[in-house]
Amino acid sequence: MIQRAEFSDLFQDTRYFRRSLRRWFRLRGRDLPWRRTRDPYAILVSEFMLQQTQVATVIPYYQRWLARFPDFAALARANESEVLHAWQGLGYYARARNLHAAARFVREHFHGELPTDVASIAQLPGIGRYTAGAIASFAFDLSEPIVEANTGRVLARLTNLQIPIETTAARAHLWQAATALLPVRRGGEHNSSLIDLGALVCLPRQPRCGECPVRRFCRAKQPALLPIRRKRPATVHLTESHSLAHSAGRVLLEQSRERWRGMWILPRLPAAPACLPLLSLDFPFTHHRITLAVFSHPAPTQPNENQQWFLLPELAGLPVPSPHRRALAQLLPDEKVEPSARCA
Repeated sequence: MIQRAEFSDLFQDTRYFRRSLRRWFRLRGRDLPWRRTRDPYAILVSEFMLQQTQVATVIPYYQRWLARFPDFAALARANESEVLHAWQGLGYYARARNLHAAARFVREHFHGELPTDVASIAQLPGIGRYTAGAIASFAFDLSEPIVEANTGRVLARLTNLQIPIETTAARAHLWQAATALLPVRRGGEHNSSLIDLGALVCLPRQPRCGECPVRRFCRAKQPALLPIRRKRPATVHLTESHSLAHSAGRVLLEQSRERWRGMWILPRLPAAPACLPLLSLDFPFTHHRITLAVFSHPAPTQPNENQQWFLLPELAGLPVPSPHRRALAQLLPDEKVEPSARCA
């Protein structure tokens, strides 16, 4: 374990550190829509969306989501299909399901209002230590530590962390540092300032150390080389075969039980037919690179329980994963693909 003495200078003058950081943030911090509210629900939504998604991508989704589901009650009343449809395009759909489950948990266990304490917030589905602290901090201005990508990088450099950031020891070290730097009050502003320092100045590859308001505290000799990371696993390439069956302005879709559970996709084929696909497109998924191969295929005489025919105009209102929606848009822009062009 890293000893406190290795970053003792940082902890000896935390008041000056926080003052310098706060002054910079008030001049340079980002104006983000979820920072203009203290509504716990809106902040919860933003935190779920910001997991693994860039801020610029999240903003329009966040605004549309709040227009459609303005509070816990509205989201709790919605069915899963509505939720997944509103989320489509953001990816990582488990977040949408967890957010939906969290709204129902708040309705059923907290009488529709989010509690203010971290322990209660952490009971919600899909919420870990960071998200619970972030909501308590940003919605209720509590002084709770947070460690995510930006703050983790900042703290690793400030304290010259010399072990891989993914390790248990490193995570404990970062949470210790985050806790030690907390102010007694205004926890939300402090945490936002650390996040923005990482997003705007303490960048992953080319940190702008000359612009850093707390550079005098930084112990890193070569900040661009920190944090140390374990080697990423190699990307696995997969090909998945799906069928296109359409007729008389309708297309056959299948409700997924796997990666996109609850969403509508082109029916999965157990193996690729012995012919060329109508279309192949690639998309990333965690550590995989997946090729979606679509084959023209005879429609089953009797669709199975997970399959259903839809009129083409109905597709706009269905939750369809982006890769499958792209495939449908390319293959059926005006229903120009002839249903007779089938593989054996």
